[in-house]
Amino acid sequence: MARKKNSEKHKNGEVLIPDKLYFRIGEVATLCRLPAYVLRFWESEFPQLKPVKSSTGQRMYRKRDVESVLRIKQLLYEQGFTISGARQQLRAETKSDKGQTAIPFPAQSVPELQHIRQGLREILDLLSTRRTG
Repeated sequence: MARKKNSEKHKNGEVLIPDKLYFRIGEVATLCRLPAYVLRFWESEFPQLKPVKSSTGQRMYRKRDVESVLRIKQLLYEQGFTISGARQQLRAETKSDKGQTAIPFPAQSVPELQHIRQGLREILDLLSTRRTG
């Protein structure tokens, strides 16, 4: 029996989200391989998931909503979180994203940094003499 090629996934299993402004609930359900009723339930459980509603009342998910759905699905189905636990995890992830973290520079010794600075100065000197010359 031939396997159907799945065009919605990368080789590593990651879902490719089309480049669109809005997605209807049916599209999100298909993309994320979830029933629409699960998405509607998750909206009531996860404050991060807030699709806008059109004038006709149709749920319109943005790309970040689809990414949230995929993250929630990962937490619940793959990592075994409870809904409450997944909610806390998402809250923690959001907090850590908002807090500016230091750039993880490798610990360099002072002589190495001085050598790098000197090299950059030499490059700058070369560039400035080219402009004037």
